Amino acid sequence: MNKIILASSSPRRKELLLKYNLKPIIVKSSIKEKISPNETTEQIAMALAFEKANQVGMKYNQGEIVIGADTIVAYEGKVLGKPKGEEDAKYMLKSLSGREHEVITGISIIKSNSNLRIIDYERTIVKFRKLTDRKIENYIKTKEYIDKAGAYGIQGVGGILVERISGCYFNVVGLPLYKLDILLEKYFDISLL
Repeated sequence: MNKIILASSSPRRKELLLKYNLKPIIVKSSIKEKISPNETTEQIAMALAFEKANQVGMKYNQGEIVIGADTIVAYEGKVLGKPKGEEDAKYMLKSLSGREHEVITGISIIKSNSNLRIIDYERTIVKFRKLTDRKIENYIKTKEYIDKAGAYGIQGVGGILVERISGCYFNVVGLPLYKLDILLEKYFDISLL
């Protein structure tokens, strides 16, 4: 089987892939994440995922399979990135309180030393429960918001903030497993199971 390279430093993505015995080699991409105001959230997520996979893929030439992913949280058409600090995180959480938002993950899979490049995305709708200032303060104290798009992690204590989701749970974590499995099987003859 081809070597699998994960073009990400996300511990969540690594952990998810390790459950399926892919044993990915982790290579952090160092792209400058640029967001164009003229692009849709789907285009942004797919472009960033492709840039990550492409940059890392250029280091290989033996048919390795390089997976790049980028997860974006969007509310009312605006991208909510990783918070710059506590106040930014509080602002994001207050904005999302009692409302729905989208989580979009772009996926790019590249086979090195070939022209095979697959780009796709997955969308999940997340509805937050109505949050009190105290609940937000208590969540901020956990520090879990750090380095998380939208200032929360559904897979951790932040799960308590979520009332419901419509779509793939693992997409919200950062890697839509079912979509990844479909793409790997269809284009690369690799199955997660």
